[in-house]
Order: sequence, then C-alpha cells, then structure tokens
Amino acid sequence: MRVAMIGSGYVGLVSGVCFSDFGHEVVCVDLDEAKIAMLRRGEAPIYEPGLDQLMATNIAAGRLSFTTELAEAVKSADAVFIAVGTPMRRGDGHADLTYVFAAARQIAEVLPDEAVVIVKSTVPVGTNARVREEIRAVRPDLDFDVASNPEFLREGAAIEDFMRPDRVVVGAESERAQEKLRELYRPLFLRETPIVFTSLESAEMIKYAANAFLATKITFINEMADICERVGADVQHVAKGIGLDGRIGSKFLHAGPGYGGSCFPKDTQALARTAEEVGAPTRIVDSVIQVNEARKVKMADKIKAACGGDVSGKRIAILGVTFKPNTDDMRDAPSLVIVPQLLADGAEVVVTDPEGRREGEPLLGKDVIWAEDAYAAADGADALVILTEWNQFRALDLNRLRNALREPLMIDLRNIYGAAHALQSGFVYHSVGRASIRP
Repeated sequence: MRVAMIGSGYVGLVSGVCFSDFGHEVVCVDLDEAKIAMLRRGEAPIYEPGLDQLMATNIAAGRLSFTTELAEAVKSADAVFIAVGTPMRRGDGHADLTYVFAAARQIAEVLPDEAVVIVKSTVPVGTNARVREEIRAVRPDLDFDVASNPEFLREGAAIEDFMRPDRVVVGAESERAQEKLRELYRPLFLRETPIVFTSLESAEMIKYAANAFLATKITFINEMADICERVGADVQHVAKGIGLDGRIGSKFLHAGPGYGGSCFPKDTQALARTAEEVGAPTRIVDSVIQVNEARKVKMADKIKAACGGDVSGKRIAILGVTFKPNTDDMRDAPSLVIVPQLLADGAEVVVTDPEGRREGEPLLGKDVIWAEDAYAAADGADALVILTEWNQFRALDLNRLRNALREPLMIDLRNIYGAAHALQSGFVYHSVGRASIRP
C-alpha cells in the first residue's frame, strides 16, 4: 500500500519506518526542513535503538522517503496517517489538537477518493469524528474513511513494540476502512497478533485508559515503597510477590522517582480533564497525577536527607537525566524537578547521561556540570545518585566509584544495586522502599 505519514516525530517516524519494513511504500512528511534533510541523509533526529539501521535498509530498498510537500505525499496515497504532536495545552491540561485539525484540513485538499485517514496521534474521545467533519467541510463530496489507530510504543523499545505488539487497536466504522487496516497490518496477522476492531470512540478511550492504568501501577508501588521503608519490608520482594499474581502482573511495579516522558503525564491530565467535562470525574487518576508530581519533590528531599539534611556546598553526582533509559527524551523527566531543587538548596550538581546531553543541557541550565561518564561525575563528589537505570550504570566498579567520591554515599533511586554489594564496597547505601545501610 502507499502510505503518507503526516508528522515525523517519535511516533510518526518509528511507525513510518516500520510500515516500510512491512513492505509498504511510505512517505514521511514534516514541515521542519532541517529534520527532513537529516532524515534524507539517513540520520534519525531522535535516539531509538535500531532505528538508524532500519531506516537505512528501507531507504536503500526504495520503500521509504521523506518530504516537506504534504500534497505530493497525500495525492496518491491509499492510507494517510496523522501522527502530529498533541502536547498538553497550557492552563487547562487538555490535549492541544491544533496540529491534528490543521493536518486534517491540509489533507482534505488533495486526498484521493476511497483513501482512509488514520489518526495515530493520541487524542481525546471525539477527535476522530471531528477530523472527519474538518475534511468534509473542505471536500463535501469526497468519498473517504476515518479510522483511529492509537500507538502503544515504549521509548527505547519502540521497534520491537511495533513489530511484535501485544495487540493492535483499530477504530473503524466501515468495512472498507477495516480492510485497509487489515492490509496495513497483514504481517502481524501471520503472527496471530490480536487486532481489536472497535468504534472510533472506544479506540480513543483504550489509549487513555491503558496509559492511566500503567501510571496508576507505577504510583501504587511508589506509595507501597514509602510504607516499606517505615516498616522494614523490601519493596522489591513485595512487587515480586504481588506481580506473580496473574491478575496483577509484574510489569510497571518498579519503585522509583516517579513517571515522566511524552505520554503518561499529558495523557493522564487529558483524561482527567475530559472526565471533568463529561461529569464523570476520575478520583483515581486525579490522585495519580498529584502523587506523581509530589514524588519528584520527595526524591529531592530524600537526597538531601541522605546528605545529613543539608546539601549546601556539597557536590552531588547524578547518573542519568532522561526520563528512562534507551532514549534521549527529557519530557517531564524527574531530573527536571530534582536537579533544580538541589541547585536551589545550594548544591553543586554534576550529571552524566549516555544520550541525554543534547536535550538536557538547555533544560537543566548553565549551572549544571556535565561529565563524560559515571567515574568522572563521581570524582570528588559528596554523594552519588542513580536517577536513570541505563545499562551502563548497572555494573559499575563500585570500589572505583567509592575511591573517586569524597564521601562513600550512594542514593540509588532505581534500586539497581543490591544492598549487600554496596555494603561490601564500603558504601552508605540508600535506595527506594528498602532499608538504608551503612558499613
């Protein structure tokens, strides 16, 4: 099939590349000329493991191309995806749909008959119906379909998630639209991937409900971790014990400094605002949002307490600033709260991250010192904080770290080290949801 992907950000680019690897002819569209020039050179503007190689393969095969000309991409397409950003709107927490509706109007001018417009952007309930209205207002006689196909890609594992998903969700109200989506995802049918066909509204709601539930699991285990610290329990044992229950599951039960990223913060906010508007307020989701924001501040206080209650004049080394490993994404990362709080309390902060400097440096500000690696960051520091669980930080030479530090103090906010290992290396060791230890 001939596919036009409108928007070459994280979702649009990964989806476009993967569809081309399925054998479809894909043109990715973006208004950013510098980004398109970069993509044409085979360079991805985001860090996602395996993406550069998959791009190169499909560009060479002639199945993948990039352009700033929306009309050229759309006029001969069988399927047109809208994969533009829906950032949180300032002031009220709603998803900003400006780019979605602008794309719909532009598509309408050149969309061929019998094409299907597929909204992949995360949008509130009712948006796909509004997209159909926007297109019909421009071309009343056009014969077309609109479908909803929300994405469930985890940053850092997006290609695997696209190629081997738990399920594909399709909101489509005509047999023609359903058939085109079946054709697009035909390779997954061969793997017997569940494909859920439903209404536009249900597909939109599935995306928000899924993210809200996962955010709730993270927030729940973080609150359990606080209790564990006070009663002498180990949150990792608790998470394993409850996660083995098939009704609960083990995923997203990892205590830490709170969730961030491009999805959970804005999607929980958007769902809460929608719920308010329709008169069905979500007390659970509202609490999740509040607890998660407070969590980041609490982690800054935890670091301060581990340092004796005062970080003024102390050098704090931070390992990892992106919101999760295997991405350069800084959106709503806990570091954006924790680092400024430490600076405001008078600390000198040195950070390191395998991929986060390009995005993180302007966000964290000129007062932050950047180091090449964990050992350079630890050199002369009074405390070492593990904030993002990159693989590079999981098997560090703890003796070397201890010798580099001015004080043998580790605050492990991701619980990637065992207490016995840290103790053996001479550290005063603080973690999340487990008892603190000292030699």
